[in-house]
Amino acid sequence: MSDLVAIVYPTEAKAEEMRKKLFSLQKEYLIEIGDAVIAVKHDNGTVKLNQLINTTAVGAVSGGFWGSLVGMIFLMPLLGAAVGAASGALGGALTDYGINDDFMKELAASLQPGSAALFVEIKKMTGDKVLDAIKGTGGVVLKTSLDHTKEQALRDAIAAPPAVVPATSTT
Repeated sequence: MSDLVAIVYPTEAKAEEMRKKLFSLQKEYLIEIGDAVIAVKHDNGTVKLNQLINTTAVGAVSGGFWGSLVGMIFLMPLLGAAVGAASGALGGALTDYGINDDFMKELAASLQPGSAALFVEIKKMTGDKVLDAIKGTGGVVLKTSLDHTKEQALRDAIAAPPAVVPATSTT
């Protein structure tokens, strides 16, 4: 079963930095991420979702390929590619992968303009090592599906002061 964590950051850049950090932890097999989306609230009040996978583009490419293939069979490859790409893009736009878009937009609507929320679907995690790695990164927990103990540990870790490495002298 997956867990959902939503953390608010003051800027989109800070949320993106945190998402990259989580992906580096995934390369070390400390966490398995199902989806990671950044929701940004603009000054005009609109919410933009910065997703990992653009399903519209993927659908258009896939539809274009299959449309060309079918078009070649009927000796109309250009028409087949155009129809395939259009239908693939439409299908991709209607597909929702990972975290529900409406849910993210609804939660992000409560953000201050200019701030961003990082939504992460966590499939598996080595809790203590991940919490140590994100210690002191800042942010405010908006919502989680974690139990109370794990949620509090997450809140404590991101709110803790960052670890300071003592400087060594070369005298």
